[in-house]
Amino acid sequence: MAYEDIKVEVENQNILIITIDRPKVYNALRTNTLKEIAEVLTTSSDDIRCVILTGGNKVFAAGADINELEVKGAIESINDVRTSYWETIKEFKKPIIAAVNGFCLGGGCELAMHCDIIISGDSAQFGQPEINLGIMPGAGGTQRTVRAMGKSNTMLALLTGSFMDAKTAQKRNLVSEVVPVETTMIRSLEIARIIASKSPFAVSAIKSAVLASYDNGLNASLKYEKTLFSGTLASVDKKEGIKAFKEKRKPNFKGQ
Repeated sequence: MAYEDIKVEVENQNILIITIDRPKVYNALRTNTLKEIAEVLTTSSDDIRCVILTGGNKVFAAGADINELEVKGAIESINDVRTSYWETIKEFKKPIIAAVNGFCLGGGCELAMHCDIIISGDSAQFGQPEINLGIMPGAGGTQRTVRAMGKSNTMLALLTGSFMDAKTAQKRNLVSEVVPVETTMIRSLEIARIIASKSPFAVSAIKSAVLASYDNGLNASLKYEKTLFSGTLASVDKKEGIKAFKEKRKPNFKGQ
C-alpha cells in the first residue's frame, strides 16, 4: 500500500519499520501522518513482534503541522479525529521503539513518548516548545513528560519551551539510550530483534502490565489537558504566536 507521509518496511518478517517521510517540513505531523501510522499499526500482520518508528537520520519530527494548527480552534480540537489516532498508537499491543535523530519537538516528542522505548542518536534535541506559540502541549505532553522526568524538570521544559540535548534527556529519564547518530537504527534493530525472539504472549503481557501502572489516572489527566489545550487554541496569544513564528520574529503576547 502506498502512503503519502510515511515509508513502511518489514525486517526479518517480524519487525515493522515505519519512517516518517516529510523532509521538506522537518517531518511535521499533520493529521494524515498520524492517520497513516495508525492504519499501518492496525493492519499489521500477526507475525509482527516489534515496531520501530523513526524519522530517519536527520529529524524525527519537529512538531505539529503549523498550518493545520493555525486554523484549529477550541471546538475543532475537542472533536479532533487525531485523538483516535493517538489512542491507536498508545493501545498497540506490541512494543514500539522510537529511533530518534535530530529534532524531536512538540507533537514529535509526544509521539516518541507514545512509544515504549526511546533510542536516541547523540544529535537529538527534545522539547515541548508549544508555549512559544501561546499554547500548550495537547497530545499528552504535560502528562507523559511529568511521569518520565518529574515535576521540576517538566515545569522547566514546558514553561520555558527550551530544548534538551540527548544526554540531558537521558539523565532526566526521557530516553533509554544515547548512541552515535549513525548507529541509532542499528541499535534499535538490535533491541527489536531481541524482543522479537521472546515469547509474544509474555511480551504483550509485560507491556500491558507496565502501561496499566503507568496510566493510572492518566486518562482523566489527558482529558483535562485536552480541555485546557482547546482553550489555548481559541486565544489571541495563539494567533500572535503562530503569526510571529511565520514572520520569524518574537511574539508580543497579551495574555488573552
